[in-house]
Amino acid sequence: MDLYKVKTHAHGPQGKLPLDEDFLTNAPSGDVFGWSQDAAMGWNPSDLGKDEYLILSTQGGIRAEDGSPIALGYHTGHWEVGLLAKAAAGEIKKHNAIPFAGFVSDPCDGRTQGTTGMMDSLAYRNDAATVLRRLIRSLPTRKGVLGIGTCDKGLPAMMIALASQKNLPCVIIPGGVTLLPEQGEDAGKIQSLGARFAHGLITLEEASQLGCSACASPGGGCQFLGTAATSQVVAEALGLSVIHSALAPSGQEIWLDMARRSANALLDMNLHHQTTADILGDASIHNAMVVHAAFGGSTNLLLHIPAIAHSAKLNRPTIEDWTRINKSTPRLVDVMPNGPTGYGTVQVFLAGGVPEVMLHLRELGLLKLNVQTVNGKTLDETLNEWQTSERRKILRERLFELDGVDPDDVIMNPIKARERGLTSTITFLTGNLAPQGAVIKSTSIDPSVVDTDGIYRKTSKVRVFTSERDAINAVKGLSENPIQANDIIALIGCGPMGTGMEETYQLTSALKYLPHGKTIALITDARFSGVSTGACIGHVGPEALAGGPLGKLRDGDTIQIIIDRINLTGSIDVLNVDLDSRTPHPDLKLNPNLPEDTRLWAALQNISGGTWGGCVYDVEKILEALDGGR
Repeated sequence: MDLYKVKTHAHGPQGKLPLDEDFLTNAPSGDVFGWSQDAAMGWNPSDLGKDEYLILSTQGGIRAEDGSPIALGYHTGHWEVGLLAKAAAGEIKKHNAIPFAGFVSDPCDGRTQGTTGMMDSLAYRNDAATVLRRLIRSLPTRKGVLGIGTCDKGLPAMMIALASQKNLPCVIIPGGVTLLPEQGEDAGKIQSLGARFAHGLITLEEASQLGCSACASPGGGCQFLGTAATSQVVAEALGLSVIHSALAPSGQEIWLDMARRSANALLDMNLHHQTTADILGDASIHNAMVVHAAFGGSTNLLLHIPAIAHSAKLNRPTIEDWTRINKSTPRLVDVMPNGPTGYGTVQVFLAGGVPEVMLHLRELGLLKLNVQTVNGKTLDETLNEWQTSERRKILRERLFELDGVDPDDVIMNPIKARERGLTSTITFLTGNLAPQGAVIKSTSIDPSVVDTDGIYRKTSKVRVFTSERDAINAVKGLSENPIQANDIIALIGCGPMGTGMEETYQLTSALKYLPHGKTIALITDARFSGVSTGACIGHVGPEALAGGPLGKLRDGDTIQIIIDRINLTGSIDVLNVDLDSRTPHPDLKLNPNLPEDTRLWAALQNISGGTWGGCVYDVEKILEALDGGR
């Protein structure tokens, strides 16, 4: 081909737009222009004018037809979701409608652990939700929206965006999970390779092999019930996803079938004039919180579920709501990173996933059963169908055939769960270090450090760090004064105003997999990954840089921690110190690498209720604050 044989004109599409006099006279000029664009992209002009549906996804990377990478994505979670979009689009087209597709990719919290990239992570959720909403509005002719997302920020952003579309039918397609390696470690455990190597627990060769084989398939979210998997569970619990879709094994036929089922659900919603407003209400938010508790889900959903509620103009859950639900809801799922065994998310899917858990919750009277779902039925009707379905029977049998696992050992009834020692998910703490509260995933505390009465008690001197880098070096034993067994670590200045409320999983994973890690407690105004374990207390409010007492701690102060895992109460206090008379820590300051756009996000969400309000943008409160400053 001659490189310089350039043309300035082309013949263009053949045929005619299906215009009529009324359309041409009265339709907005944008509608006519849109048809011209559609014809230019190759759509048969005579087929235009049919119902249009928008497919939004978090697709990332460039994947060849044979699955090989042309350009890598940020993570496996968005690597294959284009296949879901393709399957859904094919189903829409088959039903004589026109699919459109748009993409808003997402970052990887695992990739940015311990880096300045983490300072963009939580703020990105709000940015992506804004862009997704703008894309929906920018296709004025759409009849409904399919939202495909998988991972920590992309899927919450998608739920937030679609929750606001009260006048449109919307369906969430969860992107599924990656498979477990036949031999080796999961994607959560390998994030502790550096810490374990530093302590001589593994060799360089072992680390190299384990790190390579952790993700056994090229698509899907992580194998554990972290934020990504928990978000998928919550999407289905809200009624926004078709039944038994969360945690599907990526890249397989049952995963593609989920996309086709979702497309049909969207078409049916439009046919029956059902919108997102018919699905989402305070009752569906309640159900999501109950299912979250039963799964033992990520504490990051304390930020995301209130944000979804806010977007739908519903009541945002409070600490009191979370406490009430977690006290009344037993944990029923044995899944990584919690025990006692810690099964993979794909095994939870085969055991019955969200609807199987909901069957137990229904028996306990904990669900609002009259809510509508995208399945076209109430939740009660949907669960009745699931209970007697062939799909349930076959997949539960398949789990035993493949892995020798009894599905009732993965998803348990309340009696068995209690006998196996499964405790409730989260506990909210108070005390002089957390006047606005703090949270711990109390079910993840190692039972060996909990007293026989179910209470974790620890009183020890504290080591104070103002940067995660310094803290992880001390944990790895790379500092002059390394962290020792029984220490308490305070990581301060890492809330939204300090670092964008970074996720500190490299710390918590190290503590989980070091032999003495279970004896160490961590207190911070940052947040944790959903796979974090141990006595890790986060979301301390107010954050240090907002004047919180956590910012006044000093090395050597005595901290008392009390956590009742049974009654879900507790406290964190500094003893024998007059905090009111003390100045902030001399090294407490804004991280110099914090991006300006994240600083803006931090300021806006602080006006809007802060972390306990879901880190949202409350437009009315922001405008009021701006007007008050004039």
